[in-house]
Amino acid sequence: MNKMNKYKLSIFLSVFTMCIVLVIVLYPFIWLFLSSLKFEMDIVKFPPETLPERLTFSQYIRVWQKLPLLTMTRNTIIFSTMTTFTNCLLCAMGGYAFARIFFKGKNIVFAFVLISMMVPFQVFMIPLYIIEYKIGILDSFLGLLLPRLTWPFGIYMLRSFFGSIPKSIEEAARIDGANEYVIFWRIMFPLCIPAVLTIGIMTLVNNWNDLAYPLILTNSIQMRTLSVGLAMFVGQRVIEYGPTLAAAVVSLIPLMIVYVFLQKFFVRGVVMSGLKG
Repeated sequence: MNKMNKYKLSIFLSVFTMCIVLVIVLYPFIWLFLSSLKFEMDIVKFPPETLPERLTFSQYIRVWQKLPLLTMTRNTIIFSTMTTFTNCLLCAMGGYAFARIFFKGKNIVFAFVLISMMVPFQVFMIPLYIIEYKIGILDSFLGLLLPRLTWPFGIYMLRSFFGSIPKSIEEAARIDGANEYVIFWRIMFPLCIPAVLTIGIMTLVNNWNDLAYPLILTNSIQMRTLSVGLAMFVGQRVIEYGPTLAAAVVSLIPLMIVYVFLQKFFVRGVVMSGLKG
């Protein structure tokens, strides 16, 4: 076999392998969408079938009738976008401070940031609920946003990114008379845009899909998010599969659109950050 044939064979095997991986990755999403167009009896039928015999939009109508979908979508957008904005800003500032600014006790403070990454939400959700109840911000946007203004992992990731930038850039700016604020906003922050967008995508996805956090801190139906509304179709003894799948599709579409347009920044940010200690 000559080199040309070997090259064509390798290309064919690569494309074939990627097609298989693509089918494996996309199949759950295809199954989810097609199942949301089935009748309830077709969803629970055994053996299961991917393609529906009859198409119906009744499951989406059922979701619309049972849930205040527009209100929940509005709440989810406000909660997710605001936390994404504050995380991008404050994580960038915190990461820059830990990577570039020398102050007393920096390593100790950063150690507490790392420790906070290891504490699961279930440990402090009850104290958090009591605190918000006592200060009167329970069941409000302020109560949802305040505990999530920043993200320890985002600080850690951006600290790694800022640590990988050559110090000569910063030193040249200092020689030219730039202070710390000018260096950060005009030089360092523009350089870390890919990493910041990565933090933004991760924050958006985490908060958009979060169930326990908004479920604990909201009481009224007017403050519920889409993930909490989706859980309303799952009862103790009965699960409404059709509306649950339809609500999952509605909740998934905005995230898919965001990721399609920003995925190149996500990959670039992870690669450039290096996640160094």
